Amino acid sequence: MSEENAVMKTEKKELAEQNSFASGGNLEILQEALGGGECTGLTFRFDRIKIPSGGSLAFEVPGDEEETEMAKTITAVIAFHHPAFGYYATKFQGGSNPPDCGSFDGIHGTGNPGGLCRACPYNKFGSGGNKSKACKNRHMLYLVREGEIFPVVISLPTGSLKSFTDYVKHQLTKGRKLSNIVTQISLEKATNDEGIVYSKAKFKFVRVLNDDEKKFIGEMTGLIRNYADSLTIGDMTDEEASAEEPPFVDTETGEVIKPLK
Repeated sequence: MSEENAVMKTEKKELAEQNSFASGGNLEILQEALGGGECTGLTFRFDRIKIPSGGSLAFEVPGDEEETEMAKTITAVIAFHHPAFGYYATKFQGGSNPPDCGSFDGIHGTGNPGGLCRACPYNKFGSGGNKSKACKNRHMLYLVREGEIFPVVISLPTGSLKSFTDYVKHQLTKGRKLSNIVTQISLEKATNDEGIVYSKAKFKFVRVLNDDEKKFIGEMTGLIRNYADSLTIGDMTDEEASAEEPPFVDTETGEVIKPLK
């Protein structure tokens, strides 16, 4: 091998390592942030990527120094995900008040009324406005982007649940776990029977992680899971619990339901 070819091979290897999900750095930094250290006494939350309303096709992504950037796609590893149900007894008026009842597993609710989510009257269609559920069923995705050790969170609204469920099912049929692959998330416009336009997330497989990346993401997933297990409804923001959903969307199938006349 010539010296020139050897240099090119080394440069390609270095570039690949730089563009790797294993190049985020020392996980002890994230561990310290979640467990104390420099963040002792501080309320620590992961940054959130927001899905806009009104059918916009760009995500609102937190930037440096509290600035918001717009991005048409998000490429990341979905390291962990879980439900985020929230019910307000009275119409939400804004602010950061937690819901009266919430659930981070979609099975057991905490608060008033609490109990089993599947048996709760507020988790039934027709209990809310426009024949929807009074309890908003959302889903939280923890995303790890290349070269970063702090995950970001997307709170999926009801109208995006079917596309996410279909994507998960398709990847599992291929023998692929979400935490072992790179996913691209984008937005598309959807319209319900009442002509209301909203933004719906769609998901695309990019590639399988290499062994080093899988190890790095696996360790990070453990930290994220511990963080998620410590959440209470007091940590639930208005985005998870109270955001308006496009009416007449079936949370079980994602299909638009024609309102009863």
